[in-house]
Amino acid sequence: MSDIDTPDQRPLDIIVWGASGFTGRLVVEYLASRYPPGESLRWAVGGRNREKLERALDEIQFPAERPEIIVADGLDLASMRDMAGRTRVVITTVGPYAKYGSPLVQACAESGTDYCDLAGETQWIRRMIDEHEETARESGARILMSCAFDSVPSDIGVHVINREASRVHGKPCRSVRMLVRATKGTVSGGTTASILNVIDEARSDRAIARLLNDPYALNPDGERSGPDGRDQANAVFDEHAGAWTGPFLMAGINTRTVRRTNALLDYPYGREFRYREATITGTGLGGRLKAMAMGIGLKLFVVAAVVPPLRKVFVQPLLPKPGEGPSREVRESGYFNLIMIGELENGEVMRLRIKGDRDPGYGSTSKMLAETALCLAKDEPDVGGGLWTPAAALGDKLVERLVRNAGLTFDLE
Repeated sequence: MSDIDTPDQRPLDIIVWGASGFTGRLVVEYLASRYPPGESLRWAVGGRNREKLERALDEIQFPAERPEIIVADGLDLASMRDMAGRTRVVITTVGPYAKYGSPLVQACAESGTDYCDLAGETQWIRRMIDEHEETARESGARILMSCAFDSVPSDIGVHVINREASRVHGKPCRSVRMLVRATKGTVSGGTTASILNVIDEARSDRAIARLLNDPYALNPDGERSGPDGRDQANAVFDEHAGAWTGPFLMAGINTRTVRRTNALLDYPYGREFRYREATITGTGLGGRLKAMAMGIGLKLFVVAAVVPPLRKVFVQPLLPKPGEGPSREVRESGYFNLIMIGELENGEVMRLRIKGDRDPGYGSTSKMLAETALCLAKDEPDVGGGLWTPAAALGDKLVERLVRNAGLTFDLE
């Protein structure tokens, strides 16, 4: 990166890469409604196909001028370098990231360009850390992954509950559990495509399979140990919630993101901090049976996804395809309701309620991702270059944006 091409001198603040895809269009729609292109925020859209991008913009109401269109090849490093060199921040919604995302991460790391995505692919994030951490530190690029429903509510929620524990009690929680109380919405096509790709990689590479079972897979080298074990896979009764719990599909990436945050910030939660996630299924026998069914169902899904004939018959027909998504009515009627239960060393318990006002997979995700990019572009983060997590890089600055603009709430109970 040359001295005359620093991020502050570039013509654009943000480029939305993948703007013709379903989630990409939602990000553009959100930016258009709250931050229309202009002098206060200079942003553009990007993708491989100009006609698709034009059609996507035709479906969105812009108060004044439309954003610039940038056509590039996501698999060509030179093309990604050229695009990254034009902006301060890149938002990318193009996944599975293990298939389509690596050149853009490299280009941003080399160009000193901040970056945020929706990635929930542990094995790919680990690969990007190993390959580009040093480059990003040298260039000043802040690379943030998992900036959506996985893993912003989890990562930022743990930041908030421990901030409040330290304020009230003088110490952070020794352990936190995030429990899903309720959600309304559908899993995105991009998420399911990414899950299937992770399963394929693990099936063909034992090292990846071992990595996915490592609770500290995303921690910095030399810091990849701690008290946590594998994610919950069966029915467990939670005494503080007074209910049965089953596994939570997103726990695999969320828990590892939270642990990476703790390590990156030199353990403000403590080296013996424990974190896990689960889904509340109810009380009594009905709650227990539902939790057991969730555990069995998740195992059967993985088995069916691993075997190609079973995947074709039992898995693929039930899942949304990448680029598909629910109607506006479905998105706007969706929500999520989470509870974090933190235990302190003295036995006291704190509870933090986290709510989102749109469906988690699309409506809330697009707002969280956009506000993360805006925080990078406008709020002068306190950290330098590197591969960060949302909480480690942005902390309270992102909390403020999420509450003010993105329909999230973080309230002590």
